[in-house]
Amino acid sequence: MPLTFDLPLDQLINYRGTNPRPADFDDFWEKGLKEMRSTDSKVELVPADFQVPGVECFHLYFTGVGGARVHAKLLRPAKSVQPHPAILMFHGYTGNSGDWSDKLAYVAQGYTVAALDCRGQGGMSEDNSQVIGNTYHGQIIRGLDDALNGNPEKLLFRQIFLDTAQLANIVMEMPDVDPARVGATGGSQGGALTIACIALEPRIKRAVPIFPFLSDYKRVWEMDQAKDAYKELQEYFRFFDPNHEKEDKVFEALGYIDIQNLAPRIQTNILWVIGLMDTICPPSSQFAVYNKINAPKTMLKYPDYAHEFLPSVSDKAFQFFLGL
Repeated sequence: MPLTFDLPLDQLINYRGTNPRPADFDDFWEKGLKEMRSTDSKVELVPADFQVPGVECFHLYFTGVGGARVHAKLLRPAKSVQPHPAILMFHGYTGNSGDWSDKLAYVAQGYTVAALDCRGQGGMSEDNSQVIGNTYHGQIIRGLDDALNGNPEKLLFRQIFLDTAQLANIVMEMPDVDPARVGATGGSQGGALTIACIALEPRIKRAVPIFPFLSDYKRVWEMDQAKDAYKELQEYFRFFDPNHEKEDKVFEALGYIDIQNLAPRIQTNILWVIGLMDTICPPSSQFAVYNKINAPKTMLKYPDYAHEFLPSVSDKAFQFFLGL
């Protein structure tokens, strides 16, 4: 097996992360969940133009924290007789919830599928955030200046993480869904949102995060990998802190939206997928999360693969979710 470009594997399996964890991290997320639970979701189901026999397809809208209307695709078996499992799907950075047809395999097995559109990205969800500073490029740093001024609740990924948990709660409350048989999955940003979702909604039973993003920001920076998906970290320092006078405070603030810090909350059975040559979401940034999860977990390693299509992952995930 080739070496990773990162730490050797025997060091990765013990790596616990570099980015700092804010002292009030737990209180921060408990307050966020309290706000989410007190928000009137005002759920609306609008029949989609895309329809196929035996399946009902809807645009699902709900009001998230801060009043934004959030969109997801919802597909379910028509005329379901008894409560059945559900799968939550989360997309990659800047993308959207994808095509209707790529969700039909799960519906054919009798599952409801809900696929979120992240705020302010390529789908139909609303981003109504009002923040200080940069709004030109990058959502990791959206609201970062507010966080540095004592308002970390303005971090946009706080709202997106809460959207995942709110969507899970909405789906679990549907009369045709069995809340004890719900799973979640996604790749890259979608992998990070899978982790956030299962940490904030611990009733989810199974999850397949695929090379998750949004972890161990300081480690990524120190590896000189603040490029591609993490490029906005470099851009923030270049434009807003060129002498790195605020560097420590920046990484501490980013700790609020670092999924490694959510990992200890997880109770879900996890199949984690990683490419050990991943230069976009470095292996160490992923192991920082994985090693802090105390729930049942298995890591599926692809030694020769990077942040790319990984053979058989969809099939393995499908079979894993059949166990719901």
